Amino acid sequence: MTFVQLIDCRTSRFDEMDRLMDTWVEQTKGKRTATHAVVGKDRSDASHFIEIVEFPSYEEAMRNSNLPETDKVFRDLVALCDEMPTFTDLDVVRDEQLYTTTARRFFETIALHGNLPPLDGLIAERYHDHDPANEQDTIGMDAMRREVAMWRSGFDFAFSVEDQIAQDDRVCNRWTWRGTHKGDFMGLAATGKQVSMTGTTVFRFGDDGKIAESWWQYDRLGLMEQLGALDALEK
Repeated sequence: MTFVQLIDCRTSRFDEMDRLMDTWVEQTKGKRTATHAVVGKDRSDASHFIEIVEFPSYEEAMRNSNLPETDKVFRDLVALCDEMPTFTDLDVVRDEQLYTTTARRFFETIALHGNLPPLDGLIAERYHDHDPANEQDTIGMDAMRREVAMWRSGFDFAFSVEDQIAQDDRVCNRWTWRGTHKGDFMGLAATGKQVSMTGTTVFRFGDDGKIAESWWQYDRLGLMEQLGALDALEK
Protein backbone atom coordinates (compact mmCIF):
# COMPACT_ATOMS: atom_id res chain seq x y z
CA MET A 1 0.00 0.00 0.00
CA THR A 2 1.34 3.44 -0.94
CA PHE A 3 2.46 5.46 2.07
CA VAL A 4 2.67 9.25 2.39
CA GLN A 5 4.34 11.34 5.06
CA LEU A 6 3.47 15.00 5.67
CA ILE A 7 6.18 17.13 7.28
CA ASP A 8 4.79 20.41 8.64
CA CYS A 9 7.31 23.05 9.68
CA ARG A 10 7.89 26.76 10.16
CA THR A 11 11.17 28.38 9.21
CA SER A 12 12.60 31.76 8.31
CA ARG A 13 15.60 30.00 6.77
CA PHE A 14 14.00 28.12 3.89
CA ASP A 15 16.87 28.77 1.45
CA GLU A 16 19.23 26.99 3.85
CA MET A 17 16.73 24.18 4.28
CA ASP A 18 16.39 23.84 0.51
CA ARG A 19 20.16 23.51 0.14
CA LEU A 20 20.20 20.96 2.96
CA MET A 21 17.65 18.81 1.13
CA ASP A 22 19.70 19.02 -2.09
CA THR A 23 22.70 17.74 -0.13
CA TRP A 24 20.66 14.87 1.33
CA VAL A 25 19.40 13.86 -2.13
CA GLU A 26 22.98 13.77 -3.42
CA GLN A 27 24.28 11.80 -0.44
CA THR A 28 21.51 9.18 -0.59
CA LYS A 29 21.58 8.60 -4.34
CA GLY A 30 20.84 4.93 -4.97
CA LYS A 31 19.72 4.41 -1.35
CA ARG A 32 16.58 6.49 -0.77
CA THR A 33 13.23 4.82 -1.30
CA ALA A 34 10.96 7.85 -1.74
CA THR A 35 9.27 8.00 -5.15
CA HIS A 36 7.84 11.53 -5.10
CA ALA A 37 8.30 14.66 -2.99
CA VAL A 38 6.49 18.01 -3.09
CA VAL A 39 7.17 21.09 -0.94
CA GLY A 40 4.45 23.72 -0.60
CA LYS A 41 4.54 27.21 0.94
CA ASP A 42 1.49 28.59 2.75
CA ARG A 43 0.16 31.55 0.73
CA SER A 44 -1.01 33.27 3.92
CA ASP A 45 2.16 32.59 5.97
CA ALA A 46 5.55 32.74 4.21
CA SER A 47 7.26 30.89 7.07
CA HIS A 48 4.93 27.87 6.91
CA PHE A 49 5.98 24.93 4.71
CA ILE A 50 4.60 21.44 4.17
CA GLU A 51 6.55 18.65 2.48
CA ILE A 52 4.66 15.66 1.08
CA VAL A 53 6.81 12.56 0.55
CA GLU A 54 5.48 9.42 -1.15
CA PHE A 55 6.82 5.89 -0.71
CA PRO A 56 5.77 2.54 -2.24
CA SER A 57 4.91 1.28 1.25
CA TYR A 58 5.32 1.97 4.98
CA GLU A 59 8.16 -0.57 5.09
CA GLU A 60 10.05 1.29 2.37
CA ALA A 61 9.53 4.55 4.27
CA MET A 62 11.07 2.95 7.38
CA ARG A 63 14.06 1.79 5.33
CA ASN A 64 14.49 5.36 4.16
CA SER A 65 14.14 6.69 7.70
CA ASN A 66 16.83 4.31 8.98
CA LEU A 67 19.50 5.56 6.58
CA PRO A 68 22.36 7.26 8.50
CA GLU A 69 22.11 10.23 6.13
CA THR A 70 18.40 10.64 6.96
CA ASP A 71 19.11 10.79 10.69
CA LYS A 72 21.70 13.53 10.18
CA VAL A 73 19.52 15.59 7.83
CA PHE A 74 16.64 15.36 10.32
CA ARG A 75 18.76 16.86 13.09
CA ASP A 76 20.01 19.61 10.75
CA LEU A 77 16.46 20.29 9.55
CA VAL A 78 15.13 20.67 13.09
CA ALA A 79 17.90 23.19 13.78
CA LEU A 80 16.66 25.32 10.87
CA CYS A 81 13.02 25.27 12.03
CA ASP A 82 11.48 27.99 14.20
CA GLU A 83 9.69 25.26 16.15
CA MET A 84 9.61 21.47 16.23
CA PRO A 85 8.17 20.11 12.93
CA THR A 86 5.24 17.71 13.03
CA PHE A 87 4.94 14.47 11.07
CA THR A 88 1.73 12.84 9.84
CA ASP A 89 1.88 9.26 8.51
CA LEU A 90 -0.79 8.28 5.99
CA ASP A 91 -1.72 5.04 4.24
CA VAL A 92 -3.14 6.01 0.83
CA VAL A 93 -6.68 4.63 0.49
CA ARG A 94 -7.65 6.50 -2.69
CA ASP A 95 -5.38 7.79 -5.44
CA GLU A 96 -6.91 9.41 -8.52
CA GLN A 97 -4.61 10.35 -11.39
CA LEU A 98 -7.03 12.76 -13.06
CA TYR A 99 -5.04 13.50 -16.21
CA THR A 100 -4.39 9.82 -16.90
CA THR A 101 -8.09 9.06 -16.40
CA THR A 102 -9.04 11.78 -18.91
CA ALA A 103 -6.50 10.37 -21.38
CA ARG A 104 -8.07 6.92 -21.13
CA ARG A 105 -11.55 8.42 -21.55
CA PHE A 106 -10.38 10.11 -24.76
CA PHE A 107 -9.26 6.82 -26.31
CA GLU A 108 -12.45 5.09 -25.17
CA THR A 109 -14.73 7.88 -26.43
CA ILE A 110 -13.38 8.16 -29.97
CA ALA A 111 -13.74 4.37 -30.35
CA LEU A 112 -17.40 4.18 -29.26
CA HIS A 113 -19.83 2.78 -31.85
CA GLY A 114 -22.64 4.97 -33.14
CA ASN A 115 -22.49 8.74 -33.44
CA LEU A 116 -19.30 10.36 -32.19
CA PRO A 117 -20.04 11.78 -28.71
CA PRO A 118 -19.16 15.40 -27.89
CA LEU A 119 -15.49 15.96 -27.15
CA ASP A 120 -15.79 19.31 -25.37
CA GLY A 121 -15.37 17.65 -21.97
CA LEU A 122 -12.08 16.09 -23.11
CA ILE A 123 -10.27 18.47 -25.45
CA ALA A 124 -9.90 22.24 -25.54
CA GLU A 125 -11.65 24.39 -28.13
CA ARG A 126 -8.25 25.37 -29.62
CA TYR A 127 -6.86 21.86 -29.38
CA HIS A 128 -3.61 21.37 -31.36
CA ASP A 129 -2.87 17.92 -32.81
CA HIS A 130 0.58 16.92 -34.15
CA ASP A 131 0.44 13.84 -36.40
CA PRO A 132 3.45 13.20 -38.69
CA ALA A 133 1.13 11.34 -41.08
CA ASN A 134 -0.70 14.62 -41.83
CA GLU A 135 0.84 17.38 -43.93
CA GLN A 136 -0.56 20.04 -41.59
CA ASP A 137 -1.35 20.01 -37.90
CA THR A 138 -4.99 19.60 -36.90
CA ILE A 139 -6.09 22.68 -34.96
CA GLY A 140 -9.43 23.17 -33.24
CA MET A 141 -12.12 20.85 -31.96
CA ASP A 142 -14.09 20.81 -35.22
CA ALA A 143 -11.00 19.83 -37.21
CA MET A 144 -10.21 17.08 -34.72
CA ARG A 145 -13.75 15.73 -34.96
CA ARG A 146 -13.29 15.50 -38.75
CA GLU A 147 -9.98 13.66 -38.29
CA VAL A 148 -11.56 11.17 -35.87
CA ALA A 149 -14.57 10.76 -38.19
CA MET A 150 -12.24 9.75 -41.02
CA TRP A 151 -10.85 6.89 -38.94
CA ARG A 152 -14.30 5.89 -37.66
CA SER A 153 -15.73 5.73 -41.19
CA GLY A 154 -12.91 3.40 -42.24
CA PHE A 155 -12.75 1.14 -39.18
CA ASP A 156 -14.55 -0.27 -36.21
CA PHE A 157 -11.72 -0.04 -33.71
CA ALA A 158 -10.67 0.02 -30.07
CA PHE A 159 -7.58 1.07 -28.13
CA SER A 160 -5.85 -0.89 -25.38
CA VAL A 161 -3.77 1.51 -23.28
CA GLU A 162 -0.76 -0.54 -22.18
CA ASP A 163 1.20 2.07 -20.20
CA GLN A 164 0.77 5.63 -18.95
CA ILE A 165 3.43 7.94 -17.53
CA ALA A 166 2.33 11.29 -16.08
CA GLN A 167 4.55 14.27 -15.28
CA ASP A 168 3.37 17.81 -14.61
CA ASP A 169 0.83 18.66 -17.36
CA ARG A 170 1.80 15.76 -19.68
CA VAL A 171 0.65 12.16 -19.98
CA CYS A 172 2.48 9.71 -22.23
CA ASN A 173 0.33 6.79 -23.40
CA ARG A 174 1.60 3.59 -25.05
CA TRP A 175 -1.26 1.87 -26.81
CA THR A 176 -2.33 -0.93 -29.14
CA TRP A 177 -5.03 -0.24 -31.71
CA ARG A 178 -7.11 -3.01 -33.27
CA GLY A 179 -9.72 -2.56 -35.94
CA THR A 180 -11.85 -4.05 -38.70
CA HIS A 181 -11.60 -2.34 -42.10
CA LYS A 182 -15.26 -1.64 -42.80
CA GLY A 183 -15.21 1.38 -45.14
CA ASP A 184 -13.14 3.63 -47.38
CA PHE A 185 -9.82 4.69 -45.84
CA MET A 186 -7.37 6.85 -47.76
CA GLY A 187 -8.81 5.61 -51.06
CA LEU A 188 -8.90 1.94 -50.05
CA ALA A 189 -12.30 0.26 -50.23
CA ALA A 190 -13.38 -1.90 -47.30
CA THR A 191 -11.54 -5.22 -47.11
CA GLY A 192 -13.05 -6.64 -43.93
CA LYS A 193 -9.53 -7.36 -42.69
CA GLN A 194 -8.65 -7.45 -39.00
CA VAL A 195 -5.70 -5.11 -38.50
CA SER A 196 -3.66 -3.71 -35.62
CA MET A 197 -0.88 -1.26 -34.87
CA THR A 198 1.01 0.12 -31.91
CA GLY A 199 1.75 3.70 -31.06
CA THR A 200 2.46 6.38 -28.47
CA THR A 201 0.58 9.60 -27.79
CA VAL A 202 1.73 12.41 -25.51
CA PHE A 203 -1.03 14.68 -24.24
CA ARG A 204 -0.49 18.17 -22.79
CA PHE A 205 -3.28 19.31 -20.49
CA GLY A 206 -4.45 22.88 -20.00
CA ASP A 207 -5.36 24.59 -16.74
CA ASP A 208 -8.99 23.55 -17.27
CA GLY A 209 -8.02 19.86 -17.16
CA LYS A 210 -8.74 19.32 -20.87
CA ILE A 211 -6.31 18.03 -23.49
CA ALA A 212 -4.78 21.09 -25.16
CA GLU A 213 -2.15 19.47 -27.39
CA SER A 214 -1.15 16.00 -28.60
CA TRP A 215 1.81 14.37 -30.30
CA TRP A 216 1.23 11.01 -32.07
CA GLN A 217 3.67 8.34 -33.23
CA TYR A 218 2.28 5.12 -34.72
CA ASP A 219 2.95 2.51 -37.39
CA ARG A 220 0.71 3.74 -40.22
CA LEU A 221 3.02 2.12 -42.81
CA GLY A 222 2.50 -1.24 -41.12
CA LEU A 223 -1.26 -0.63 -41.15
CA MET A 224 -1.26 0.10 -44.88
CA GLU A 225 0.75 -3.05 -45.49
CA GLN A 226 -1.84 -5.12 -43.61
CA LEU A 227 -4.54 -3.58 -45.82
CA GLY A 228 -2.64 -4.58 -48.97
CA ALA A 229 -1.96 -1.01 -50.05
CA LEU A 230 1.74 -1.69 -50.58
CA ASP A 231 1.27 -4.73 -52.85
CA ALA A 232 0.92 -2.66 -56.00
CA LEU A 233 4.05 -0.66 -55.16
CA GLU A 234 6.12 -3.84 -54.74
CA LYS A 235 5.19 -5.22 -58.19
